[in-house]
Amino acid sequence: MQPPSREATPVPAARPAPAAAEPRAAGRWTAVDWQALPGWGGDDLLAAWPALRAGCQRPAPGWAEFCARVALQPPSDAMELTLLLMKHLRPWQLAADDGSTTGLLTGYFEPVLLATRTRQGAFQWPLHALPADPALRRLPRRDIDGHPRFEALALAYVEDPFALLQLQVQGSGRLLVRDASGAERLSRVAWAGHNDQPFQSVARALLDRGEVADATPRTLSDWARRNPAQVRDALAVNPRVVYFREEALPDASVGPRGAQGVPLTPGRSVAVDRSIVPLGTPLWLDSTEPWSPGTPPAPLRRLVLAQDTGSAITGAVRADFFWGWGEEAALRAGRTRQPLRLWALLPQGLRP
Repeated sequence: MQPPSREATPVPAARPAPAAAEPRAAGRWTAVDWQALPGWGGDDLLAAWPALRAGCQRPAPGWAEFCARVALQPPSDAMELTLLLMKHLRPWQLAADDGSTTGLLTGYFEPVLLATRTRQGAFQWPLHALPADPALRRLPRRDIDGHPRFEALALAYVEDPFALLQLQVQGSGRLLVRDASGAERLSRVAWAGHNDQPFQSVARALLDRGEVADATPRTLSDWARRNPAQVRDALAVNPRVVYFREEALPDASVGPRGAQGVPLTPGRSVAVDRSIVPLGTPLWLDSTEPWSPGTPPAPLRRLVLAQDTGSAITGAVRADFFWGWGEEAALRAGRTRQPLRLWALLPQGLRP
């Protein structure tokens, strides 16, 4: 299965927030009682507290009073947090314009790539900083490869071209940089811009030509190892290139910054259509866990925070679930394509 694209429809981790957008009258909001939330009372709400507290660092209009309570009143247990939410917030069920209350949940993650600072051995695939020259920045992928002016913009080199492509689709990631002595250092690369070229799916092109049986990361990487002479032409199908900036990562437990400008929390942050759901809004999510062979789907019902966005995340009942980083997160994100129902939790007296 192709990893869900966050830049193009079929499905940034985090990227800089675009200009503020007010919620539009798209979709329908219906006030409901707390009893209408499936599984309410069964979630470990304390696990969502860090995401809630982070979201209150940049409160949306109408949230100042509630966020002041969050700052002054850290809950001692899940029951205290439950009562805090039920006293000061009110649930609103989200529906599409046609009245449908069922939408789509997908997933994303923060890739981790082994890298070197110089081109050597298998490490031949560069990720670049944003060019200052606008004309240079807009070059398509095929013209960037081998361009002498891009050599100075290479932040690092990775060994798997499809892992690099996935990093560009996700929008941010981690580099485990190995130096000449073999020592390794972890850093983060964040979305800095792209080359204004259209996104095209390389995996879809390979599937259509019958060169791969599926579009899992392992299958694509295996194809690249077997067909090194064809890789550049295959990648050139997608002219879009994402540029990065490198950041220190002193605490590996902290997620990348989402569009709200706060670190994403694995399992508790989601990307939404910010023109409908304001960033920072707590949401009650009713879906199922990603499918795993031999097991029935388990409910996925929990409190999450709308803290990110993506160009493919559109509509009222639509969310992209941040699973975290590493192989397990990648596996779960790639399998996430579940039915979804959503409720927004708004302060008492605040209407959508």
